Amino acid sequence: MNLDDLSRRMQGAINAFKADLSGLRTGRASSSMLDPITVNVYGSIMPINQLATINVPEPRLITVQVWDRGTAPAVEKAIRESSLGLNPIVEGAVFRIPIPELNNDRRKEFVKAAHKYAEGARVAVRHVRRDGMDGLKKSEADGLGEDESRRLTEKIQKLTDDTIAEIDAVLAAKEAEILQI
Repeated sequence: MNLDDLSRRMQGAINAFKADLSGLRTGRASSSMLDPITVNVYGSIMPINQLATINVPEPRLITVQVWDRGTAPAVEKAIRESSLGLNPIVEGAVFRIPIPELNNDRRKEFVKAAHKYAEGARVAVRHVRRDGMDGLKKSEADGLGEDESRRLTEKIQKLTDDTIAEIDAVLAAKEAEILQI
């Protein structure tokens, strides 16, 4: 029974949850907002950050400077067609992307999406817990003592509870950030 492995896997669920949340717009510009965008260039699909430098010079503006001018039309198309609702202003090899104010309905949609991501992370943590408990049952069948089994069960449950509490704290912080006007 390896508690470190369970802890690592639960931390992986938290990291994936944080990555999902970084893509949610909060009305403030962030270079990570563009992370989900992929561009079809050079005969393959590449993440935008492998084709351009992304900067945030102002709280409501993102600039994207493509390294190869030939990829500029494909990058612009990818930004426009993304689900982020962004409209880049093209100035040669540099795109200026203004971040519009979020209205109340849009904020509520983002909060719902954040809750959905959080539930996915909680489910992933519970799957890790279940795997740990299954491993513990196998160890019991192989001769693990009842007291040791009970101690490990309590440790696994505490690890699960702590991880879910961390997910809830990250969710609450993101929700406050989204709803902040």
